[in-house]
Amino acid sequence: MKAVKILLAVVLGVLLLVMAYATFLTQSDGQQYASEHVYAAPWFFGLWALLSALSLWYLWRRQLWRRASVCMLHVSFLVILAGAALTWFTASEGVLHIRQGETQDRYLSDGHVRMLPFALSLHAFTIDYYPGSQAPSDFVSTVVCQGDTVRISMNRIMQREGYRLYQSSFDPDHQGTILTVRHDPWGTPLTYFGYALLALSMVWVLLARGEEFRRLLHLLSQSRASLIALLLMSAAAAGARTVPTISQEKAQQAARMQIVYNDRVTPLSTLAHDFLQKVYGRSSYKGLSAEQVVYGWLSRPDAWKQEPMIRIKDSRLRQQLGIEGEYARFSDLFDGNEYRLMPLIEANGNRPDKAMQELDEKVGIIVMLTRGELIVPRPADVAPLSDIQVSAEILYNTIPFSKILFIACLTLGFLTFFLMLYRSSRPSGARVGGSQLFTIHFSLFTFLLFLFHLFGYCLRWYISGRIPLGNGYETMIFMALVILFITLLLHRRFTFILPFGLMLAGFTLLVSHLSQMNPQITHLMPVLTSPLLTSHVSIIMMAYALLAFMVLNGIYALILMAFGRSADVETLTLLSRVMLYPAVFFLAAGIFLGALWANISWGRYWSWDPKEVWALITLIIYAVPFHQQSIPQLRNPKVFHAYLVVAFLAVLMTYFGVNYFLGGMHSYA
Repeated sequence: MKAVKILLAVVLGVLLLVMAYATFLTQSDGQQYASEHVYAAPWFFGLWALLSALSLWYLWRRQLWRRASVCMLHVSFLVILAGAALTWFTASEGVLHIRQGETQDRYLSDGHVRMLPFALSLHAFTIDYYPGSQAPSDFVSTVVCQGDTVRISMNRIMQREGYRLYQSSFDPDHQGTILTVRHDPWGTPLTYFGYALLALSMVWVLLARGEEFRRLLHLLSQSRASLIALLLMSAAAAGARTVPTISQEKAQQAARMQIVYNDRVTPLSTLAHDFLQKVYGRSSYKGLSAEQVVYGWLSRPDAWKQEPMIRIKDSRLRQQLGIEGEYARFSDLFDGNEYRLMPLIEANGNRPDKAMQELDEKVGIIVMLTRGELIVPRPADVAPLSDIQVSAEILYNTIPFSKILFIACLTLGFLTFFLMLYRSSRPSGARVGGSQLFTIHFSLFTFLLFLFHLFGYCLRWYISGRIPLGNGYETMIFMALVILFITLLLHRRFTFILPFGLMLAGFTLLVSHLSQMNPQITHLMPVLTSPLLTSHVSIIMMAYALLAFMVLNGIYALILMAFGRSADVETLTLLSRVMLYPAVFFLAAGIFLGALWANISWGRYWSWDPKEVWALITLIIYAVPFHQQSIPQLRNPKVFHAYLVVAFLAVLMTYFGVNYFLGGMHSYA
């Protein structure tokens, strides 16, 4: 029994290392190479088969059928793996190319021509665009099959006689379409059954009377607790020297002018704020609004070229250009007609580094603005925004929600943390004068911050016409919203949750504010216009929020253990063990909802994309602490909390590492 347990751990560890290595192999040599040498290799399939066989044997020896809900949970994963195995052995995939007016009943798969049990003829291929823009909202093939007219588009597949057809690509002249053909009559249904079994078993585990989750909840309800730590913010202002521009009154009128920007109709205010933020890094310049800056450049570019407003963050690049200070004038970047950045780019092998690219983009949008190419008036045949929509977007542009929130959250977080430390330093039973009143005030401020954040999030939702979950910036602000909600939900029972939540929300918003994530409100790519996207991303972000709470619990518990505060550590341990259940279950549900979305969008519920792989690695890593009976070391609070702290590195790799280092189909997020 012990030997099998060790072998099971070794096989699982090898699989995790192989999958992690394969994601870097994908980055260096491409997805096809990684698939051929790892994911589709017989030895990789053999590792999963060995893991499944050992797991089944171990579950049988542990008589897990006596705990029906837990048994069903483990069996659901085995069913999912069995479905994947059937897909591996029996599924086929190919490409079908049809020109308009043609009829086709054959498709190409692995270099072989295969027959379809039906024929298709292409009636038309069209691209739908967002109103007033050239941004595609959908790609649509209208086909005739067995007398029926069928539309095949992104997130709308055609199913016929066990075959699934997906919109894949199209001919440059728009007279032909390319469809992906997928035939998987056994693997997909069994995998979907496994997903359903998993969902039912997760709910059952949470509700079952005799199971660990209910026992931990009972223990936690009888417990009491304490708190934790970290840093702050800053802000500055500018003034002096007038530059030519329009008055503030005229700027407010100009802000409402409707234009086409980022492939959607917006007030000029949105373009102006993005322009100034991009070039200068702030929302105003010398007391002038963004609209005044834009009109200044339009009316008197000769004067504005002498203004030091182009931010160059990289000190090495500033030194190469001979620029003192953080800001350069437009005129500093030119010697007559010679662009001074070009020799540096050429010296770098015509491959500009990140700092050069950023500066070149800033110069480029200034040139586009002065040439009249950046501002595109709304076409007459495109419906205008209502006055309410314009006012809402201007209000959203005017209020720096993320900046206000991260400063307020971090400030309150540190104040509550230091109050907690002061309380903790007092002798047991000693009363701290006024501390209860402070706690009530902090709770009220947290509630007001949540309402303010919710207002900003709903405002963005109203402006964009979609739930804001389409890019990295939006998922981060949603995560902060979830964290604040959890904080309000739990802080009365567990006082340390208040500083935890405020600081986590603050740092999440700080990352979204300072990082290179795109805060602009844009249309979604066609593949992202699926209702499953919202469920997939929001559930995953709720899991990440809970895991983030647990890592702070872990750090605080390790600090308390160093000072011998075992009673407080016991409460923290209980809280983390309770949070582990919904966190892991949310993560699992989010991953498999993503698989459903992927199957509807591009025909494969699992493609071994780097983010998929790292999400699976994260799920497995966080599932380990559930198995304390098999891994007695995790019953030790110090080992348990240290494990949770280290495990969070997998979350960081999944969310940030994949986006910035590995790429893949999920890199748009």
